[in-house]
Amino acid sequence: MNVNSTSSNQTTNGTSDNTVVSNDTSSSMDTMFMQLLVAQIQNQDPLNPTDGTEYVNQLAQLTQVQSMESMSQMMTNNMVMMDNMQTLSTSNLVDQQVMVQTTSLESDGATTVDGRLTLDHASNVVNVILKDEAGAEYKVELGNQDMGSVDFSIDPEALGMPAGKYTVAVVTDSSDSNTAVELGGKVNNVRIPLDGSTTVLNITGIGEVAYNNISQIGETTA
Repeated sequence: MNVNSTSSNQTTNGTSDNTVVSNDTSSSMDTMFMQLLVAQIQNQDPLNPTDGTEYVNQLAQLTQVQSMESMSQMMTNNMVMMDNMQTLSTSNLVDQQVMVQTTSLESDGATTVDGRLTLDHASNVVNVILKDEAGAEYKVELGNQDMGSVDFSIDPEALGMPAGKYTVAVVTDSSDSNTAVELGGKVNNVRIPLDGSTTVLNITGIGEVAYNNISQIGETTA
């Protein structure tokens, strides 16, 4: 008799353990439902007992809540997986040539930086203006340009630019000064901020730029 009782308990406990391991939340909610069910049966009006259909509806609602919690956990796991995959993909950019949209650069005073801008209309005068932290300006004159993409280079030595941080802007013969500037260089390393913010690329001749500012990967082909 004791043997059978032990065997039965082991089987029951084994099933319970598997349930807890597979889903602690589900087990907890099942236990809560059974406690509520017993309490309802014990306290119901004997002359007006609860319809069995009501218990089935309550169980269906509980199952729906469990499914929603499982889906929420699955979505959280997928987001973590996607973040990890993005981290791995950004590491592949090291030593790759990229172009990024930016309004600043941190020059070493020697490295030539290739750039590109896109004009919404033709212009007789197009200049790329670099301004350092002291307010000194350095100009790359591009002359008369048609509408569309315009390539240029920033040569710090030719411009007499010392190492330092610079803002980058485009000036044309119109009042429009919002022309986007792209700069290119080789990725030295990838930094993943501990605060969870956007991954940062360190690019030769440009400095640190957020990963989501990449506009091109690989060198431009003619």
